[in-house]
Parts: sequence; C-alpha cells; structure tokens
Amino acid sequence: MNDILRKQFLRHVAQTSPAPQLIEVARAEGVFFYTPEGKPYYDLVSGVSVNNVGHGNRAVVEAVQRQAADYMHIMVYGEMVERPQVEFARLLAESLPEPLDSVYFLNSGAEAVEGALKLAKRYTARTEMISMRRAYHGSTHGAMSMMGQPEGEEWKCAFRPLLPDTKAIRFNNIEDLSLITERTACVLCEPVQGEAGVIPPADGYLQALRQRCTEVGALLIFDEIQTGMGRTGEMFAMQKYGVTPDIVCLAKALGGGMPLGAFISSQKIMSTLTHNPVLGHITTFGGHPVCCAAGLAAMRFLQDNKVVEDVERKGALYEELLKDHPAVKEIRRSGMLLAVELGESEKLYKIMDLFIEEGIMSDWFLYCDTAFRISAPLVITDEEIRDSVRIIRNCLDRL
Repeated sequence: MNDILRKQFLRHVAQTSPAPQLIEVARAEGVFFYTPEGKPYYDLVSGVSVNNVGHGNRAVVEAVQRQAADYMHIMVYGEMVERPQVEFARLLAESLPEPLDSVYFLNSGAEAVEGALKLAKRYTARTEMISMRRAYHGSTHGAMSMMGQPEGEEWKCAFRPLLPDTKAIRFNNIEDLSLITERTACVLCEPVQGEAGVIPPADGYLQALRQRCTEVGALLIFDEIQTGMGRTGEMFAMQKYGVTPDIVCLAKALGGGMPLGAFISSQKIMSTLTHNPVLGHITTFGGHPVCCAAGLAAMRFLQDNKVVEDVERKGALYEELLKDHPAVKEIRRSGMLLAVELGESEKLYKIMDLFIEEGIMSDWFLYCDTAFRISAPLVITDEEIRDSVRIIRNCLDRL
C-alpha cells in the first residue's frame, strides 16, 4: 500500500475504530476486489450485504452512466417527477405484498429506520417504541435508541440522552409479546437477526408477533436492510416467512452499490406525513435519480436472471462444505446469510487475520464475536464457492 496514501487516510478520513483494515482497493469485479499490486480478495461480506449483484455489474454501471449524463440532483425529494425514481418505486410496490405500495426513498438504512419510527408515532399518536434485544438498526440517535437492551448499552451510554419511551423484548420469545400494549406505537424487528449472529425466527414467532401488533393497534416494522433484495432466498424475507409488516425498511443492496434507502408502507399510513404538519418528513438527496437508476437496474438484474431463485441452494452449498470441519461448532443460516460459529472469540480474531493473509474478506457480528460472516454476492458461482471454501478450510486448519 502506498505509504503516503495510508498516512493521509489515517490523518484526514475520520476513523470508526483504532484498527482499520487498511487494505487499499484498486478495482473490484464480480465477487473479487483487488489491491494495486493485483492481489485478489474474495469478498464474502458484500459490503455487509450491499453488493448482491456483484461488483462492477455491467447493467448497474451502464444505468448509472446513462442517468448521470441525463441529469443528477434537480430538487429536494418529492417535488419533481423523475423517471428512475417512479419506475423503481412501482417495481418495488409490485414485488411486495399488499398493502405495501407507497415508497419513501432516503439515503441509508438508518434514515429509513428514522422515517419509519416517525411515521409510526404520527399514525398511531402513541409514543412507546419496542425493539428486540441484540438488535442493530443504525447509529443515528433514533436508530441507536432502538439498539436492543441491554446488549446495546456499550454503544449507547456515551450518547445519552436518547429517545425516551423505548424498550426491548426478546426475539423468538412468545411470552414477551404481552409487553406490546395499547401504548405501543410500533415494534421494530429484523425478520432474521443479523448482528446477533444470524438468528432466524422460530416457527410461528413472526406470525404471533404480527397477531399481537394487530390486536393492540401497534404498527409492525420489519428492518429488512440486510435481508432484503434476495439475501435470504426470497426477494424479501417477509415473503420467505409469510408475514407482512405495516412498514418495511430497506437499504444496503437496494441501491445496487449506490447509497439508497427506503421505508415502505400503505398509502393510508404514509399519507399522514403530508399534513399536520405539511412536510412531516423531508430529505434533500433521498431518491437521488442516479441511485434509483442503479437500484432499478440491480433489481431488474436479479429478476431477469433468476438470481434469487438460486440463493438458497448456494447458501446450502456453503453450509454443506463447511459444517464437517472440526473447528466449526455450528452454522446458522438464512439463504446466503451465514454465521459460522467457532465458539471462541480468540479463534475468531485469529482467523480474521488468516483470512486477510490468504485473500478472504469476512467479518464478525456486532453482538457475536465467536462467529464469522459469509454474505457473498448472490451471483457467486459454484466454482467460486468451492474455491473460497478451500481457502477458508485451510485457514480453519491453522487455528
């Protein structure tokens, strides 16, 4: 890595931790990114479930180029009729179950969560908001307020006071559903818990959660920021598990590699943001035409090439090829979102270093430092899966 560039990175690019990975990226293509020296890395993180259609996807790149040549930002969100924005909203509405047909575009997942929380409070005229323990929804003040207690306290304490009237219940615990009452504006839930280390819903849990929210008049919000756009083997995890929320939050893969988020609800619920007060939620860059063009191209690519239909098989192939290694204690999986459990944090930290050495980009989880993540681009081939597993197993042998 260029030493001058490294020093400038550490000096001028605000850091999120004392130990950034410091791998310089020269280019990326398919399931790989490359250093200036030409060293390839298997990207088994996909930018944390962002690059579902692969790096440098030609359909997405060409859509970005065409739209940038036509026009970029014109006016704040919601005022002008911009074709890529309208066509993408229509495609999302057609792909989601009824009545989710009104799309509010934003720039990120945290912004989508913020908008959804405001919408729930505005529509229900209630204040209590419930999340799940070991949940992660973003780092802005409102989203951070919904980080599951008590596990999220390490991140939250330094930034208090946060939003009042919030509490967390246990995911997959039917008994805790009684804590959702007529005071509750919304329950925010990942259909598959991501940063907890890939925890799928127990049989019947999401159905019971949906029923309880309906009984007391609380809105159910699904955070599909990681699970949306094909990651779990359906375009949206709600379709895989058979439960429709009142609001869904999307981001990460939504923009095909460009920054884009959205919260989506029914027209009836969403219309409450238009009055008392007018402009109840506003954004300057949300739904940027270039980002929407990229997201539209990415979603069409997933549909036209039947990528999502093969996700479950590919995820199962990863599981099958890794589960018999003696260092692997368990594999938790939903589609192509896997947590490979090693059982000890020391082993995890060691294998992260081995992965970097051998050309694998993986990651651990915010609330689970004993398992590594596999969330490869959904376009990965069987040959690439087998080759990346060969490298992973070689690293596991060295633990």
